[in-house]
Amino acid sequence: MADTLHLSADPVDLTAWLVDIPSVSGDEVELADLVERSLRAQAPHLEVVRTGNSVLARTNLGRPGRVVLAGHLDTVPINDNLPSRREGDVLHGCGTVDMKSGDAVMLNLAVTAVEPRYDLTFVFYDCEEVEADRNALGRIEREMPEWLTGDLAIVCEPSNGVVEAGCQGTMRIEVRTTGARAHTARGWMGVNAIHAVGEALRRLESYESRVVDIDGCTYREGLQAVKIAGGVAGNVVPDACVLTVNHRFAPDRTPADAEAHLREVFDGFDVVVTDVAAGALPGLSAPVAQELVAATGGTPVAKLGWTDVARFAALGLPAVNFGPGDPTLAHTQQENVPVGQITGCAEVLRRFLT
Repeated sequence: MADTLHLSADPVDLTAWLVDIPSVSGDEVELADLVERSLRAQAPHLEVVRTGNSVLARTNLGRPGRVVLAGHLDTVPINDNLPSRREGDVLHGCGTVDMKSGDAVMLNLAVTAVEPRYDLTFVFYDCEEVEADRNALGRIEREMPEWLTGDLAIVCEPSNGVVEAGCQGTMRIEVRTTGARAHTARGWMGVNAIHAVGEALRRLESYESRVVDIDGCTYREGLQAVKIAGGVAGNVVPDACVLTVNHRFAPDRTPADAEAHLREVFDGFDVVVTDVAAGALPGLSAPVAQELVAATGGTPVAKLGWTDVARFAALGLPAVNFGPGDPTLAHTQQENVPVGQITGCAEVLRRFLT
């Protein structure tokens, strides 16, 4: 393994090099070390710091505005999809989509965009693909908040090379029912908690999801049962059942709004919120965001899903997703990215930033 990466190389080649360094969540140290060494050796114009397995770099040129670019270094577990391979104009391998192609674009810009019209901050962070309390952006926000300030945040998650604005919020709830145990031979003497969930399932089956237009972006909400648990034994009437439901809500709802809505949907049931993350409004009215949209030459679309743009939005930064790769291929064994999208995203961001 080379001591450093050639960061000014073609971002397509850089993507392949990054992909070939395994960095499953919690095991990013080798890649973080390489990114840190490469930036320190090849980007003397940047201030570089290390925190855990995250590497941060920024210019301090006194520009009137600052753009933050963020990308996580970790991937989901490898699934017989390493090393990378290129077939024609498509690069295959774990992380090609989520999101080492975005990281490659950022690293290339870090060393080649030496006279940007905005000050730039680059955040390469760890543990995005696991539980939220391990996400390094949370630690950076608590310990180094000055590194997450600016006028626009671009999270280089896969977006098919178009601006995906904002993101949905997400909430998981448990709909709990209780009953009374009895021998199934004398079932009338008990109360079946699994049967009691039937009404909640019927409400889900007839539920009509909201479609919301915000700043020209269409957000489609969703409400889905994702798990059901109950039962004691093959001859016992069950006295408890738990139905887990996931709600994806448009960013015009707050978490409190979403919770109130779900309690209305499941009125009469015991509802417990087990996980929640707020969404993010598009933020496209900010002048610097409009400049990015103009640089892409395309039409922004809503982000259907949750990403770390929500963390930046909560800090008061307009934030968007913009990166190469089809997000529907993320986390699949078939991860692959057209090399033209990597090149195209790099060109758009270079045009926007310089």
